[in-house]
Amino acid sequence: MAELVHFVHQSLDGHIEGPNGEFDWPVMGPELSEDSRALSDRCDAFLYGRVVWDMMSGFWPEAEEHSDDPHDLAFAPLWRDKPKIVVSRTLEKADWNTRVVGDIEKIAALKAAGTDMVLFGGAALAADLTRHGLIDEYRVFVHPVVLGGGKPAFPTSPERLRLNLVESRVFDSQVVLLRYRRA
Repeated sequence: MAELVHFVHQSLDGHIEGPNGEFDWPVMGPELSEDSRALSDRCDAFLYGRVVWDMMSGFWPEAEEHSDDPHDLAFAPLWRDKPKIVVSRTLEKADWNTRVVGDIEKIAALKAAGTDMVLFGGAALAADLTRHGLIDEYRVFVHPVVLGGGKPAFPTSPERLRLNLVESRVFDSQVVLLRYRRA
């Protein structure tokens, strides 16, 4: 069976966005950027919830026109070319080599059929996928910022999830990777 990796940037205080929805704080230095691209190269598709999809599709198609950041310039062509899947009950179609599916049962079927995926965003989607046992690996990147509130990386859940730490690493002398696999 294929694997599903949850790739998440979070603040030191455990948030994926600031109190006003800010996502201007991740530090994408050269080492982290290369690691992100290597994982992206290995997967068959990027996976998103609808809200994160809206953010990503509003930036990456024309990233070179809005940014001179080396990470953005290297990742934009990869993003445009990679097949993408959005889980949404409200979105009917999406551009940029993207398929929209209405429920996570379709994600389970894709995974069973051999599609390796990286979930790049959607805390609610990640929680649903976790509840259904579909996430194999959690790559949590802890950034050197305290946001003081906002959306938590892992919403409250009545279930406990046991994980095994398989790697910890520091990127660019700033960002800590905590990589866990399901126990």
